[in-house]
Amino acid sequence: MTMEQFAPLMFLGLIIVMLIGFPVAFSLGALGLYCGFYAIEMGWFPVNFLNNLPLNIFGILSNELLLAIPFFTLMGSMLEKCGLAEDMLDSMGQLFGPVRGGLGYSVIIVGFILGAITGTVAGQVIAMAMISLPVMIRYGYDMRYATGVLAASGTITQLVPPSLVLVVMADQLGQSVGDMYKGAWGPSILQIILFALYTFLLTRLRPNALPGVPPEARTLQGWALWGKCLRGIIPSAVLIFAVLGSMGGLPGIDTAIATPTEAGAMGAFGAFVLAAIHKRLSWPLVREAMAGTMRITAMVVFILIGSRVFSLVFQGVDGGRWIEHMLSDLPGGQVGFLLVVNVFIFFLAFFLDFFEIAFIILPLLGPVADKMGIDLVWFGVLLCVNMQTSFMHPPFGFALFYLRGIADSLFKTGAITTRVESRDIYLGSIPWVFLQLVLVVIVIFVPQSVMMFLDKAPKVDLDQVTIELPDEEPSTAESEAEANQNLNDLLKSPTEPSPSKP
Repeated sequence: MTMEQFAPLMFLGLIIVMLIGFPVAFSLGALGLYCGFYAIEMGWFPVNFLNNLPLNIFGILSNELLLAIPFFTLMGSMLEKCGLAEDMLDSMGQLFGPVRGGLGYSVIIVGFILGAITGTVAGQVIAMAMISLPVMIRYGYDMRYATGVLAASGTITQLVPPSLVLVVMADQLGQSVGDMYKGAWGPSILQIILFALYTFLLTRLRPNALPGVPPEARTLQGWALWGKCLRGIIPSAVLIFAVLGSMGGLPGIDTAIATPTEAGAMGAFGAFVLAAIHKRLSWPLVREAMAGTMRITAMVVFILIGSRVFSLVFQGVDGGRWIEHMLSDLPGGQVGFLLVVNVFIFFLAFFLDFFEIAFIILPLLGPVADKMGIDLVWFGVLLCVNMQTSFMHPPFGFALFYLRGIADSLFKTGAITTRVESRDIYLGSIPWVFLQLVLVVIVIFVPQSVMMFLDKAPKVDLDQVTIELPDEEPSTAESEAEANQNLNDLLKSPTEPSPSKP
C-alpha cells in the first residue's frame, strides 16, 4: 500500500467509526493514533512528527476565542430557564391567535427571538412544545403541522446570531466572528419568511387545519396585550443587540469594541440581570444552568481534541492534498463544488451533529474552498444553513427526539388527551426540511443574501483621481547631473580616509 492509497482508506475509516455509535471524540482519537503508528511503521513520516500533537492540543486549550462557547451557553441556559419562553409564547399566541395559523406564526417568531437568546435547540424545542403543543391540539391544529413547526422553529437557533455554530465556524475557517454573524442575518430572515409563507399557504389550501383561536380563549386585549409582548421582547432584544454590537456583529457597525469572549461574558452577566428582573433568579436555576454549560463545553473540547488527533495524521499522509484534488476537479467550478459539498453534508448530518461536522469535516473543506476563490464567510454561513437539517432528519434528528419525549410526557400528565404518533412527527418534519434545503439553494445562487450585510471595502473611482505636480520642477539635465553627483559621492565615501580627530 502507498501513502496515496492510505488517505482515502483513512477517510473511509472515519465514516465507519462515526457510524458505529461510540462517542465520536474517543473514536477519532483512537483512529488517528492507530493510523499514525501505522504510517510511522510504513516510513511515511518520522516519529517526531507526532511530537506536534501535544502542541496542537495545547493550542486548542489556549485558544481564547473558544472561551466564548461557555459564556454564550451560560447566557442561553439562564434565559431559557428563567421563563422568557413562556411569557413570549403566551403573549404572541394571543396577539396572532385571531388569524388562521396564528399559533404557527407566533411559534415561528418566538423561535427566531429565542434563537438569538437561548442558543440551544434542546431547550428551545422543549420549552415551546411544553407550552404550544397542548394549545395547538386543543384548538384543532393539524398534528403534523404542529409538530413540524415546533421542531423547525427550534432549529433556528443554530443560524441566528449569536449562534455557537457560527463561533466554531469562524474559528475553524480563520474568519471574524463578527463577520460570520453579519453574514448570517440575511439567511436567518429569509428562513423566517419561508416558514411564514408555508404557513400562509396552508391556511389557504387547508383552512380547517390551522384555525384561529376563539375570542373566549384570549384573556388579554389592547394595551395590556401589547405591554406584555413588549416586556418580554425589549429587555432580551437590548441584551442581544448590546452583545452583538460590541463585537461588530450587527450590520452597519464597522468597529468592534470587544472580543467574542468579552461579549459572551457580558451576555452571561446580562442574563443573570434579566433573570433577576423577572424575579426568577435562584440558586437551583444557577446550578442547573452551570451544569448544562459544563456538559456542553466538555463535549466540545473533547470532540475538538479528537478531531485534531485525526486531522494531524490525515495531513501527514497528504490527505488534505487528496481532498483538494478530488474536489477541485469537479465539473461546474465553484457551483459544482458547493453542490457536491452540500449534498455530502446533508447526508452526513443524518448521523452527526453540527459540532462533529464543524470540527471534523470543515477543516478539510475550508482550504479547498479558499483556493477556489470562495469567500469563507459565505461558505461558513452556507454550511451552517445546511447543518440545521441535522436536527430535523428522520429518524435521527435530535429535535424530533426531544419532541417525542415531550409529547409522551404531556400525554401521561393529561396536558394533552391525544397521543402524538411517531409517524406524525417524522412526516410532519419533511416539509420543513425541504424549506431549509430551499434556503440552501437560495444562498448558493444568491450570494448577496449573505454578503449584503458585510462591510464593503471602499471603492475608488479612477476617473475621479487627480495627481497634482509641483509648479516648478528642475529640468531633466539638472536632475540627471544632481543624481550622478550624489552617486559619485556615495561611492567615494567608504574609501576615503576619515579626517583625524584633533
